[in-house]
Amino acid sequence: MPKRDLRELLRLPAGGSVDLAAHDPAATPGAPGGKTAVLADAERMGGELAGLQERLWAAGTAGDRRRVLLVLQGMDTSGKGGTVKHVIGHLNPSGCRIRAFKAPTAEELRHDFLWRVRRALPEPGEIGIFDRSHYEDVLVARVRQLVPPAAVGGRYGRINDFERALAEDGVTVVKCFLHLSYEEQRRRLLRRLDRPDKRWKFAPSDIDERALWPAYQEAYELALEHCATPPWYVVPADHKWYRNWAVGRLLLEHLRELDPEYPRFPFDLAECRERLLRET
Repeated sequence: MPKRDLRELLRLPAGGSVDLAAHDPAATPGAPGGKTAVLADAERMGGELAGLQERLWAAGTAGDRRRVLLVLQGMDTSGKGGTVKHVIGHLNPSGCRIRAFKAPTAEELRHDFLWRVRRALPEPGEIGIFDRSHYEDVLVARVRQLVPPAAVGGRYGRINDFERALAEDGVTVVKCFLHLSYEEQRRRLLRRLDRPDKRWKFAPSDIDERALWPAYQEAYELALEHCATPPWYVVPADHKWYRNWAVGRLLLEHLRELDPEYPRFPFDLAECRERLLRET
């Protein structure tokens, strides 16, 4: 197990500019060893994650309003969907609310950009997972110039207000930027072309988006800089096994800190036991 809290190692410091080039996408900070050790530790974490999720869900049925929102952002092929599969696979789906945000629908475009996000938030006791999120509206919108620059600039403050309100309402927001290298993205796109079972994930437009890599890196740097409360965690994503372990570990550390408790039973335990034993 890592000696230091992984949140300390991966947390992006608030205040000051962000330079993603200073973060190594192939690094494995805090890992308990190489790939074999990390996979074994991830499997061990699964049981504790499941137990804490059950306690959170149980507490929610008794009026505890706390819940968790895991936000996954990253370039195409950084592994947002894969992270959901491997990390959330340990949890009971009844207590999870997963939403993958695609391009806005015609109905969503008729509303404020946060409208569809609010509708997808977890309920008390739940763990919500966003595969992409409200940050698309300061990333794609900026790079593709879908709205005027002034509108994009105004959204940072609105996102901060939104996330501050979530925290005040009992939502623990865990924001993970899956940091992928340019070369690793090329390798993953090529694998999609080479493997028949992966081609459905590929579109020629992926190459067009890749050509905008510098603009997206700048957009991410600005988003991470302007929206740093709650903090961002920069998760190196070139190694899928590390990425999955790290996000799972971050989620585990936040759940441990919440330390949800099973609710006290509102009935006479001895009486109920006696009644059951008297049944014929």
